[in-house]
Order: sequence, then structure tokens, then C-alpha cells
Amino acid sequence: MRLILIIAVLSFLAQLLLPWWSQALVAAATCSWLGQKAGQSFGQAFIGAALVWAGYALLIHFQTEGIMTSRMSQLIFKSASPAGILLLVPFVAGLTAGLAGLAGYYIRQAIAPSQQIVSKRA
Repeated sequence: MRLILIIAVLSFLAQLLLPWWSQALVAAATCSWLGQKAGQSFGQAFIGAALVWAGYALLIHFQTEGIMTSRMSQLIFKSASPAGILLLVPFVAGLTAGLAGLAGYYIRQAIAPSQQIVSKRA
């Protein structure tokens, strides 16, 4: 949960100044630093970035009263329903960050393979 929040906040801040793919850099760096397992690194990076981009998509949808999302939906899906775009945008962002987080985890494992990560179970 902590990793999701860190990725979401840092992705949001990075994307204020940098291109959209800066979320991948944030996810890779964060998961190489704090990632516990490969699957968790992918999943938490996916969720963190998807939340940010779902917020962006909803903000744009409500600011333009649905005009932009329906036009983008017509271009991509040949349908005027904005629901497809509102689902596609977080999925693509989450997939990008998830794969970057997974890569960051595996880069750390390649650099320091002798470090075994032990999760604390209560």
C-alpha cells in the first residue's frame, strides 16, 4: 500500500514537469528501491499509475463536459461513448508503469543477487 501511494504521488509530481512516460522512470526507481517481490512490484506500480491517470482522465472529462473524451472515443473506437477511453487510459498508464516497476525490481536483483529480500509476516 505504501509503494502504491509513493508511486502515485511521485508520478503525479513528475508529470507536472516531465513527459507522460516519466511515470515509468518513477515506477522503475521506486520498485528497485522498495519492491519486495516481482508480482507485487508490477501490481503496485500498475495501480499507482492507473490511479493518477484515471484522475487525469476524469478531470479532463468533467472540465470539457465529456466533449473531448467522446471525440477521442470516436477516433479510437468509432463510438461516441467516453467509457472506453476512461477505461483505456488508466490501463495503458498502469501497464507502462507496471512493466517499468517489474524491470526496476529485476535490475536490482541483477545488480545485487546475493541480497535476499525477506518479507516480515505478522
